[in-house]
Amino acid sequence: MEFAIVVLIILFVLSYGGAINTKKLYRDNQALFAILKEKDYDFLVKVKYEGNMDPDILFEKRIKNLMIWFAIVLAVLLFNFSWINLIIGVIILIVLYKDQYTRLKGYYKKNLTVIEQNLPYYLKSIEILAQHYTIPVAISRSIETAPDMFKEGLQEMVAKIDAGDSSIKPYLEFAEKYPVGDSLRMMRLLYRLSIGAQENKQEQLSVFSKSVSSLQNKAREMKYAARLNKMEKKTLSMLMVTGGGTMLIIFFAMMMMMMNM
Repeated sequence: MEFAIVVLIILFVLSYGGAINTKKLYRDNQALFAILKEKDYDFLVKVKYEGNMDPDILFEKRIKNLMIWFAIVLAVLLFNFSWINLIIGVIILIVLYKDQYTRLKGYYKKNLTVIEQNLPYYLKSIEILAQHYTIPVAISRSIETAPDMFKEGLQEMVAKIDAGDSSIKPYLEFAEKYPVGDSLRMMRLLYRLSIGAQENKQEQLSVFSKSVSSLQNKAREMKYAARLNKMEKKTLSMLMVTGGGTMLIIFFAMMMMMMNM
C-alpha cells in the first residue's frame, strides 16, 4: 500500500510537470479508447447534465483516471506479483472504470418517469406544427422549444435532411442516440409521415396523433405508479418506525415490571 501511494505521488508530479502527457496519450489512441465506451453513454450524459456537458470531455477524464489507476495497479503487481493480486487488480480497474457509468445509469433509472415524459410531449408539438408545415420544417421549428436533451440530436437530424438525405437514416440515428421509450417506432412513423402523399396527410396525422396520445397515457401511468410506489414506501417506513417504537415501549415496560417484582 505504501509503495502504491509513492507511485501515485510520482505519477501526479510527473503528470503535473508535463513529463507524462495523459491528454496526448488519449488523443493519439482515441479510436482505441472509444471501443470501451458504452453504447448509451453519450445519451446518459446528456440526460443527467441536460446537454450542458460534452460527453467526449467527460469520457476523456474517465479514461485519464483509468490510466492513472492502471499504472498504480501495474506498479503494485511488479513489486509483488501473484495471481490473486492480478485478479484483484483487474476487478478494481473494472469497478473504477464502470463507476461513472453506473452512477449515470442510476440517475437515469431514478428519474425515468420524468425523462420518459419528454418524448411524447415533444412529439405533440411536432404534431401541431405538422398541421401547417412539412415534417422536416416542423422538426426544424420545434428545436427551440424542444427539451434540452434532444436539441443536439435534432439539429444533427435537420442538418442531414437539409443536406439532401431523404432516407429514413437520419430519423433512425436520432432514435438510436436517444433510446427513450418508443423513440424508434415513433421516428419510423414520423418518417412515413414525411414521405406520405399530401392528400393522405390528415389520415396519417391521425394515426401519428393516436400513437402520441398512447405514449402520453403511458407516461402518465408511469408517473402515477412512481408516486404510488413512493407513498407505499413512506407508509411502510412509518409502520416500521411505529411498530418498532411500540415494541420498544412494551419491552421497557416489561423490564420495569420485572424489576419491580
